[in-house]
Amino acid sequence: MPLWALVALVAAAAQTARNAAQVSLTATIGTVGATQVRFLFGLPFAILFLGLVMVATGETLPTLTARNLIYTTLGAMAQIGATALMLITMKSQSFSVTTAWLKTEPVIVALAAAAVLRDPLSWSALAAIAVATAGVLVMSVKPAKHPRDWLTPGPALTGLAAATLFGLSAIGFRGGVTGLETGGTLIRSTTTLVLSLTIQTGTLLVWMTLFDRKALAASLTHWRRSLGAGFLGAFASQFWFLGFALTSAANIRTLALAEVIFAQLVARVHFGQKLPLRQGLGMALIVLGVGLLLQSQP
Repeated sequence: MPLWALVALVAAAAQTARNAAQVSLTATIGTVGATQVRFLFGLPFAILFLGLVMVATGETLPTLTARNLIYTTLGAMAQIGATALMLITMKSQSFSVTTAWLKTEPVIVALAAAAVLRDPLSWSALAAIAVATAGVLVMSVKPAKHPRDWLTPGPALTGLAAATLFGLSAIGFRGGVTGLETGGTLIRSTTTLVLSLTIQTGTLLVWMTLFDRKALAASLTHWRRSLGAGFLGAFASQFWFLGFALTSAANIRTLALAEVIFAQLVARVHFGQKLPLRQGLGMALIVLGVGLLLQSQP
């Protein structure tokens, strides 16, 4: 298995654990409060990771470049915007419909990365991405009583916009990592992670101070649980960014669909929930798509 594939799988597993940790926080401090926890409480751990990398490798911080700053800022702001649009879509649509729109991201990433970053994209890789994405759609989409809901202009546009922004965030982060001209893969990816979290933390602190002080105060009150979610978020992001340094954003975001499988396994083993035939078929398609993607790589 290629190193980038192993890195992406570790990131997906860590992100699944982070999502589980944030469930109770969402109920306690609200969606916005729980969302900013991954940035505010993740930043100190990212800085710690950077320090450990510098000690282990003996390298100094790479010199920031205009390309790194521009792409990292793009990725950071796109990720915040995507999260906001996702929440807006969920207010008017079911979770399954929202998920279906969001999981078009790998296809969007593949096409946009090929155009913007000149990441290589073969027809076989694109087909593999399409198969894996179809698997997520099969798992997420239940037969609708009112098919017209899928075509409601507002939710459709916000859902696709959220997927596009999530895709842009992946492209921005890869562009940020590759925009650093000095240093090894590990220190370049970790430096970009710290920069991204700094931008996101500063932006959300200003926003919440002005518009949602209650949620900000609540996240600080429940700092123990927030630290746990922050650590898992930073740990997952460390591997996402390392993956972006190793291969194209399309490869990483496609393999990230394994997170859906991990979530189903957690639901089956930990909560004793049965796996419906439709979801089993979707998981099989995801595994097939990932396998085809790995085979398509040189």
